[in-house]
Amino acid sequence: MTSGQETGVEDMFSFFEKKYAALEEVNQPIAPEQLAVLKNQLDSEKPGATPQSQFNYAWGLLKSVLRHDQEAGVKILTHLYHSVPSMERESLYYLALGSFKIGEYAKARSYTNKLLGKEPENTQFKALSLAIEDKITQDGVIGIGVAGGILALGVGLIGALARKKR
Repeated sequence: MTSGQETGVEDMFSFFEKKYAALEEVNQPIAPEQLAVLKNQLDSEKPGATPQSQFNYAWGLLKSVLRHDQEAGVKILTHLYHSVPSMERESLYYLALGSFKIGEYAKARSYTNKLLGKEPENTQFKALSLAIEDKITQDGVIGIGVAGGILALGVGLIGALARKKR
């Protein structure tokens, strides 16, 4: 990792990548040169870049190891989702992946639920939904453990202070 700019979720992704193939694509980093090609294509079409070029660049940004790139990719996909009906399905799927990758699990769940609402038997959407639910559950268990540890520490400190005052 370099200077705190990377997401810090690489270990989490390696676990989920082995268990959930749906996450594998977005976890494969893109070479900076490849991202530059996508950016150059987008820039060459300005001011009216095509939705496909915008989508391709957003996809590349999601595959970056830099969190600010991933967040920029999610922003582009959000715009495409709301403004380009023909790209709604693809944008929504990659919004779910991108939101998962940057740790916005509630948003990822919401996007996946929308996808499953339209295509309830889609195995790719089901797998992504399962990965999101597993991560939310895992984080909840860890959160409960941390909260329990803090509570125990607080009770211990209060007990120690009470004994000291006697």
